[in-house]
Amino acid sequence: MLQLRVKGDGSHDPNQPETTLSLRLTCLTSTIALMAGTASAESVFNRVASFATTDNMADGGDRSAETSAEIIAASADGMTLIYTDSPLGVVGMIDIADPANPQPKGNVAMNGEPTSVAVLGMTAFVAVNTSESFTEPSGVLVTMDMASGQETARCDLGGQPDSVAAARDGSFLAIAIENERDEDAGDGRVPQMPAGTLVLLPLAEGAVDCAGVIRADLTGLAEVAPEDPEPEFVDINEAGEIVVTLQENNHIAVLDRTGAVLSHFSAGGVDLEGIDTAEDGAIVMDDSTAGVPREPDGVKWIDDTHFATANEGDMDGGSRGWTIWSKDGQVVWDSGASFEHAVAQIGHYPEGRSDSKGAEPESIGFATFDGTPLVFVESERASVVGVYDVTDPVNPVLLQMLPSGVGPEGLVAIPERGLIATSNETDLGGDALARAHVMLFQRSEGAPAYPTITSEGAGSDIAWGALSGLVADPDQPGRLYAVSDSAYEMAPTIFTINATQTPARITEAMTVTRNGSPAQKLDLEGIALDGEGGFWLANEGRTDRLVPHALLHVGADGAIQEEVAFPPELLAGETRFGAEGLTMVDGTLWIAIQREWKDDPENTVKLVAYKPENQEWGAVRYQKAEPTGEGWVGLSEIVAHGDWVYLIERDNHTGANAVTKLVTRVPLTEMTPAPLGGDLPTVTREVVRDLIPDLRSSGGFVLEKVEGMAIAPDGTAWLVTDNDGVDDSTGETQFWSIGSVD
Repeated sequence: MLQLRVKGDGSHDPNQPETTLSLRLTCLTSTIALMAGTASAESVFNRVASFATTDNMADGGDRSAETSAEIIAASADGMTLIYTDSPLGVVGMIDIADPANPQPKGNVAMNGEPTSVAVLGMTAFVAVNTSESFTEPSGVLVTMDMASGQETARCDLGGQPDSVAAARDGSFLAIAIENERDEDAGDGRVPQMPAGTLVLLPLAEGAVDCAGVIRADLTGLAEVAPEDPEPEFVDINEAGEIVVTLQENNHIAVLDRTGAVLSHFSAGGVDLEGIDTAEDGAIVMDDSTAGVPREPDGVKWIDDTHFATANEGDMDGGSRGWTIWSKDGQVVWDSGASFEHAVAQIGHYPEGRSDSKGAEPESIGFATFDGTPLVFVESERASVVGVYDVTDPVNPVLLQMLPSGVGPEGLVAIPERGLIATSNETDLGGDALARAHVMLFQRSEGAPAYPTITSEGAGSDIAWGALSGLVADPDQPGRLYAVSDSAYEMAPTIFTINATQTPARITEAMTVTRNGSPAQKLDLEGIALDGEGGFWLANEGRTDRLVPHALLHVGADGAIQEEVAFPPELLAGETRFGAEGLTMVDGTLWIAIQREWKDDPENTVKLVAYKPENQEWGAVRYQKAEPTGEGWVGLSEIVAHGDWVYLIERDNHTGANAVTKLVTRVPLTEMTPAPLGGDLPTVTREVVRDLIPDLRSSGGFVLEKVEGMAIAPDGTAWLVTDNDGVDDSTGETQFWSIGSVD
């Protein structure tokens, strides 16, 4: 449960020390105005396409190889994107003439590790790391014609580059030469030599003057490790002034185009209240920290006197938010814990980072769309982008939270076309999960398509994620109940959902308890109403982890009243892939077992029956779709409605590899259980709906886990995806209705 204890206006007190700012914020005045689902004709961003980096590989290329999309830029006409792909050692290009249908333009080898890219016209300037070791860093700047993909020049940079920016008048480039530290040496602390620097390269008619290089000395500025500044990110304003973050030093410097330092200052620390600081399997935002160093990473000018930083943290800090600064070092505004709360309200909070950096905003973007200055804050761990109106830099307003791919690293805005694109670096292909992607968002009048479900406006703020089983309340139209699975093992929860609103609202969260404390050893995957105000829950067991295969009878207060273990006849063939759905039919509980157990014929699963009245068990057998590739197909949900029992049948693939995401049904007349341990009848399976078009309609790639389904008495069906608690996931939850199944 999110327990927010925040107040005040969050503005900077000029009498307060520059190095520490105690934040007291209003309870998310910036909380997503457009999440309310109003019908006003506001301009909003909605995702229109997703491009997998593997699609840029040449025919015959090894598509199992790791790829990435890190820093991204666009041609001056906004028709071509270019991104750095460090694992492959290439830059990739995408044709976005039709942003809803991006097309591959292929990869260009850089003979090194590309780390950043900037574009003027159709000329790309790519920073490439060629270092042999941390102690012998090296790098080059490659000039490339984007039309032909040909390299036209190469300049030695004298060190390992991390970020490159182009002056807006095309007169020079600024490159942050980080000479990054070895995190395995000296306890990963700075200083580690050689020191980094800032390189300035003149441009003449688009050509780099390598001989005219200026090396701006950044040593001696910071208090942390003045001999080793490690510049991280760089940006240039209209006046040709350069801002650079010295992340490990928790310091920021502003320089002119000659390399002279105009100002420099500590990024300071932040006191945070209402955050989760324990990585313990529960999101409880009632902790506080004092003096956390911001340690900013990404930085962008928002006008000639103000810039914004994403305060990711590194060695000692990370303030979980972002800051607007004046160029003389005054804090104009700081998000405090409010960005974390917005992330948690849409189910994207990465609980596995609670003990360190939380949502970990890493990069930041800026552009003016239709006269409105907007800041884009990317959270690497939460895989989400916050969109803020900074018309008044002292009072930014959070407009939207956009779903990105896994690990957003870069963002480019193309306001002339109403577009932004995010580059998402994490490639989970090695685990047969999501590949790295570039995602495109179009700005137009209408309502935001995301989030599809939120706890914002619930009265008391609720943190949530990993929604699994789902059931409809027959007495209250649009009221649903959901359970969370083992992603939050220390806080098993039943959520109440109001599905009559857009987006749907999580209005209550009730912890499942045993003897007055949050129940442990639970992996809740199914939920059914008991008809008396309480619930039956299905627990997916793992005997090797002492988690029982069981049914739980829970009262209206969340307290476990009865635990029913699976019988020996059923457990004789157990595997870890157990109960994944639960429904009640005329006093009989039916449990969908996800995958084959040891005693099941190939490609079949059991639908198990239990009658609480006489404690009688039985089962039928269900023939599922054939798996493809090295994947599997299983059941995720079971719901009785009318003359049928409906099921979710899915494979474990994502994106283009996804084949089976189905709603199926079985005649209720065939649901006659036979005794366990003997021959089981096989029921007749009928496909009702292919869910892949639904999952593609969001503009993203096909998500793996369609986990929950609820059907109201009038036949209206809702479905929800499980975001795995944002672990190796985009964090994205899609909640939608497919209309009536009758």
